[in-house]
Amino acid sequence: MEIRVLKYFLSVANYESISQAAKALHITQPTLSRQIMELEKELGTTLFSRGKRSKKIVLTPDGLLLKKRAQEIVDLADKTKAQFDPKNSYTSGDVYIGGGETKAMSVVARASLDLKKQRPNIRIHIFSGNADDVTERLDKGILDFGLLIGPAKIEKYDYLKLPLKDTWGLLIRKDSPLAKKDFIVPNDLKSQQLLMSRQELFRGKIADWFGDDIDSIKISATYNLIYNASIMVQEGMGCALCLDGLVNTAGNSSLCFRPFKPILQSSIYIVWKKHQVFSKPAEEFLEAIKKQISV
Repeated sequence: MEIRVLKYFLSVANYESISQAAKALHITQPTLSRQIMELEKELGTTLFSRGKRSKKIVLTPDGLLLKKRAQEIVDLADKTKAQFDPKNSYTSGDVYIGGGETKAMSVVARASLDLKKQRPNIRIHIFSGNADDVTERLDKGILDFGLLIGPAKIEKYDYLKLPLKDTWGLLIRKDSPLAKKDFIVPNDLKSQQLLMSRQELFRGKIADWFGDDIDSIKISATYNLIYNASIMVQEGMGCALCLDGLVNTAGNSSLCFRPFKPILQSSIYIVWKKHQVFSKPAEEFLEAIKKQISV
């Protein structure tokens, strides 16, 4: 498979149209169709199907799998090419960082700002995802750094512990009886419909905090992004277990956050592959992070 052909495939997948993708790629439609057919022949599978009533073409299950892999391959190829670009020096280039939803992103933001002041041509690329998403891309070399919330498995990486901790609690509506409480204890949640991060479901510190009460809790929904979960809470779907500081609960917001008791906090780490050979911009970013930690 050629990188060029994978980029063609991704364009068709994104536009859901051969003609629109061909126009965006500045090639003819027959040329693009032929490249896609040759790719399907090479892989021995059908990547797209066309609905009977729609002009759009959609990915088959094998097409969906290839889209994920193709994007990773193209991202890594582009990142590798950029690292060998003679223009990619300490004064320019790219840094790739992945992380979940955490207030520790402010440390990344301050380090990025300091770096940009010194090296305005360096570009910072942020990938948002849970720990599994981040570590997968980190292990494949697509990301330079990952921001992980404990108790993520950090032993296989080099890492720095950030001078912040995330506090767990409950996102609730202000008209909820629980809003009158200063803290949330496990017994408070027995009669509640709960929204919970898919990754944290019944594992790690959350499970330990619930203790014997874990069997009595009711999970009404799981979420990946707290912003979307906050809308569900706002509409009365339930209460969301989440980290503090990720949803604006000030002013006219209909939501509020109440921390758990006993207090439940998670450490935050910035990690990178052991024996990593950094690009020059990534080296500069790491130094900027170290300065933020020492402040």
